Amino acid sequence: MSDVKESAATSHEKADEFRTVAADPRPAVPEAKSANLTWSANGKTMDYTVTAGHLEVREDAGALLAQMFSLSYVVTTNGQPDVSRPVTFAFNGGPGSASVPVNFGGIGPVRVETKGVQHVGKPEVKDNPYTLLQQSDLVFLDAPGTGWSTLAEGVDPKKIFGIDGDASAFARAIQDWLEKNNRWGSPIYLFGESYGTIRNSQLMRLLGEQGVYVTGVIMLSAIFNWVQTLPGEDLYYLGMMPTYAATAQFFGKAGKDMDEDVWFDAAISFTEDILAPALLKGDRLSATEEQQVAEQLSNYIGLPAQLIAAKHLRVDLETFRTKLLKDEARVIGRLDTRFTSDSYHPAQTSHEFLAMEDAALDALDAPWNMALRTFLREKVGYTAPTRYLGSNYTTIGVNWDWSHACAGTEGKVGAPNVSFDIATALRRSPTTKLAILGGRFDAATTYWNVLHDLSTQFLSDDIKQNIEWHRYGCGHMAYVDVPTLIAMYDDLKNFYKKSAH
Repeated sequence: MSDVKESAATSHEKADEFRTVAADPRPAVPEAKSANLTWSANGKTMDYTVTAGHLEVREDAGALLAQMFSLSYVVTTNGQPDVSRPVTFAFNGGPGSASVPVNFGGIGPVRVETKGVQHVGKPEVKDNPYTLLQQSDLVFLDAPGTGWSTLAEGVDPKKIFGIDGDASAFARAIQDWLEKNNRWGSPIYLFGESYGTIRNSQLMRLLGEQGVYVTGVIMLSAIFNWVQTLPGEDLYYLGMMPTYAATAQFFGKAGKDMDEDVWFDAAISFTEDILAPALLKGDRLSATEEQQVAEQLSNYIGLPAQLIAAKHLRVDLETFRTKLLKDEARVIGRLDTRFTSDSYHPAQTSHEFLAMEDAALDALDAPWNMALRTFLREKVGYTAPTRYLGSNYTTIGVNWDWSHACAGTEGKVGAPNVSFDIATALRRSPTTKLAILGGRFDAATTYWNVLHDLSTQFLSDDIKQNIEWHRYGCGHMAYVDVPTLIAMYDDLKNFYKKSAH
């Protein structure tokens, strides 16, 4: 009992510390700065205005909740914007991640050059030939508590740091930008990555409820059903299996001489037809049957059947990451399983530590941050009084309020399935277009789970015609791959063209 009391006391102390730290006012936000720049690539040029500054997040009665940092890029002709152009609001996830990766890594007008699955080192920044600025003006938003976005003095973090509070804050910031920039007549798009797709699921419903029509929604590296993250949930193991198979093939451990997409589809079929029924039976599956499935699974994911059977067919990600290339003393990545690093010291056995170590993130996190700071200072003339919080998960994410009442369901649950919110938004607005993009090597937000989640919403054929799926040979941050960046650009260029009609 004393342990329980100590644990509870510690928990309360951490909560108090969280409230104090998160609500502590940071220095006043700097004045917004703008600059007129020219983008040039592939024989084309565009003039645009970049603006760095803060948007106000206010309650309906006017009380200030937060000041959200935004970086907007607006194409101009003779110095004037075209208010009929689409405007896309883009963000990453976390929760607790700022929008730098999707901006300087992917769809912004300037981009850090990448080197396949190798570390980047000192960043080289060039105009991005595949920027979505060619299709739409872009506004990158940093969630409160990330980047330079701050809570207003005295605001309880609980109002913002949760599924519902976060979505409400973004909806208010988006409308603040539309009002200040006279863009209410522009087609509005949402581009979310990772947790940003949970945010998108809320926003596409919430904005509609607040009288804002959303033309198109882009979900990159999506997660919709939080249940799959809970310990012991079989949806987790099922979702991981095709990603494991793709990874094993990449490292030559399985699927030799087979087309990558054919192999991935075969893994999906095995997941649904063989593995899922076996997991559903639990210990009612005989030892002989379990061994048979383990041997089949071994052929797909490259781990020994004996190890798989010992885990009762439930192979967790940390086991896979550390065992697949064990003979080479390598650990594979999480966000992108093609990245690798040296194995860790035998004393470094902390599960929490290993889960957060990721070669895919290490390769680009610092270069992106340095590129942002250099661009803002040298090109825009914007300087900030504090360090840029590219990731603030340890303060925000670990204290996140996951409770949410999905549209049409009763009561809040701590592991919501926001597919209900997506389906509700699409049924209310059957002309809204949805694009879902994912990668075979993404072990953070697995592709199969997204496919499964939306397929269980039983949408009509008319609505399904407005949903397009794109699967790439990449990891979580699809744009790291230049071939994927090109394919994604082509797909989204067509998406904007189709959704404009």
